[in-house]
Amino acid sequence: MNEEVVKSEEAIKETASKTEQIIQQIRAGEGGNMWHELWNTYQGSLIHIGKIILLAILVIIIAYFICKIIRGLMGKLSSKYSIDISISGIINRTLTVIIYSFAALIILDLLGINTASVLTVLGAAGLAVGLALKDTLSNIAAGIFLLTQHPYKTGDFVECAGMSGSILTIGLFTTKLRTPQGQDIFVPNNSIITSPITNYSSNKTRRADITVGISYGDNLEDGIKILQQLLESNPLILKDPAPAIYVSDLADSSVNLTLRYWTDNDKYWDAYWEVKRALKGTIEGAGLNIPFPQRVITMANKN
Repeated sequence: MNEEVVKSEEAIKETASKTEQIIQQIRAGEGGNMWHELWNTYQGSLIHIGKIILLAILVIIIAYFICKIIRGLMGKLSSKYSIDISISGIINRTLTVIIYSFAALIILDLLGINTASVLTVLGAAGLAVGLALKDTLSNIAAGIFLLTQHPYKTGDFVECAGMSGSILTIGLFTTKLRTPQGQDIFVPNNSIITSPITNYSSNKTRRADITVGISYGDNLEDGIKILQQLLESNPLILKDPAPAIYVSDLADSSVNLTLRYWTDNDKYWDAYWEVKRALKGTIEGAGLNIPFPQRVITMANKN
């Protein structure tokens, strides 16, 4: 070890001496052979540095094409096996980071830097950061759970952690929702898995219940009949299961009827608003009444 140090010191002294000679020649106006002297003095170092630069560029190019190939393969696999776009995106980003990290280690090794020491330092730093960011790591664990268990996928309309909206992206840290009002909400994954998740899009069909009241003076069977016809005439409502009308409540001012029907999930709101809009005209057109709360007040005779 001491011999290597001595040799390095001698090489440094020799290089410094030659550099000083060249500088003296330039100051004396004898710079005609300056580039020749520089080349002779630093030829080995320049060639070595040039090789390192070329190899580093080659490593980066290889890493770039490997990442590009992986992205292409993931795209094909996602289409073939219906892999959620969020999962394929996370896999792509993770593999990209790993590949470029290996490329950086190779370049550091080419520069003569001890990569084992670098990895040791990074490992210690990672442990410290992990302890400081335990809440963030819990979000990552929750994100992995959501990506592997598939309680929802991109495009589903869900209710979770007190929020409702369509899933835009599922990340390792947060899930991005878009509300019906067009607002984007980022919900921490840990908050999602610790609360109930309602997925409105997981089934192809969905049931709707709409309640409307008719007067106690109206014929109940007529009311059920005209409401049944209303549901059966709507093309958005499924025939199987068949729509049905139920007496749901004998309220203070009305007999409440519940219209229950099934529709395709993507047509749920279209059918819901159509039925709601048609109710008043259908009931009144059949000579029935939609009652409103009434109160009878009897005045006591003070005499």
